Amino acid sequence: MKTITVHASHTYPIYVQHGLLANCGSYIRQTTKAASIAVITDDIVQKLYGDAVIASLQEAGFRTETFVFPNGEASKCANTLLNVYDFLCEKQFTRTDAIVALGGGVVGDLAGFAAATYLRGMDFIQIPTTLLAQVDSSVGGKTAIDLSGGKNLVGAFKQPVCVLCDPDTLRTLPPEIFSDGMGEVIKYGMIRDAKLFDLLATHTQETIFSVLEEVICTCISIKRDVVEADEFDTGERMILNYGHTLGHAIEGYYHYETYSHGSAVAIGMCLMAEKTCSPEQTAALKACLEAYHLPTSVPVPMTELLPFCGVDKKRAGNQLRYIVCETAGKAEIRTASVADFAAWMEENA
Repeated sequence: MKTITVHASHTYPIYVQHGLLANCGSYIRQTTKAASIAVITDDIVQKLYGDAVIASLQEAGFRTETFVFPNGEASKCANTLLNVYDFLCEKQFTRTDAIVALGGGVVGDLAGFAAATYLRGMDFIQIPTTLLAQVDSSVGGKTAIDLSGGKNLVGAFKQPVCVLCDPDTLRTLPPEIFSDGMGEVIKYGMIRDAKLFDLLATHTQETIFSVLEEVICTCISIKRDVVEADEFDTGERMILNYGHTLGHAIEGYYHYETYSHGSAVAIGMCLMAEKTCSPEQTAALKACLEAYHLPTSVPVPMTELLPFCGVDKKRAGNQLRYIVCETAGKAEIRTASVADFAAWMEENA
């Protein structure tokens, strides 16, 4: 068992251990006084892990109810959220009860936002089952749903009372979903840890499992440090959005159907690297991404992507804050008008 402690608006543990799902109830019992738990999950994760998690929660003395919605980004919307609210009301959950998010980033974002808002706040536990969620979205308290105009535009900061990461769940992931998470993992190496980047560059998707627990803990520790320094995303935390300004634009351009989040972020990192990194560093980044079956380019003119940057959450008035890395391990926040950013990206594009 490895425990990483986050000191944010409240202090909470992140547990990382193989086989943790089977004993999740006892750890959750230590972090909440709730009598009842609403398990929110998607239809794929429910079939894989729902019974084991519910059995452990009930063994720990919790009353449980389960809400299941269709897998995929399309479910991270107001309609699903309203259905969750109705479910919590129908099952008579109170503000002293808790919500467990069992699944990937979509589940965590949606369930976390419900926990932040239903009855003005309930305890919230993250049980991430994808690599992307374990290393990134389950840590730090960002929750949200999407609107037709963009991704994660309605949300709240809601820190969990604990996070339970079981690396065994990653062995059931389809290869493309595992690759999706590696996009965020490689991002951590680029923004903060050159040694992590070098380690990832020595492996491939087929060999990374030999060091995966170490990689997960390293990524969580990086995010913990950034969140503790800037919980509410007004300064340093923005470095976590490396690749995301253009990545979210790519997702939006394709209506969240063609490119997964990690794949879009991978392309976004490459597009930024081509503007700011040496040819050698850019080539190293692309080679690393390709080793995990991630794309490094997109067949869309920059002029068609840039309008989608205008709804980026890092925009302040007419100023867009974006992240660059000139070399692995060091990120920089830059600011430009939306027009100047567009002109810069279009140069030699």
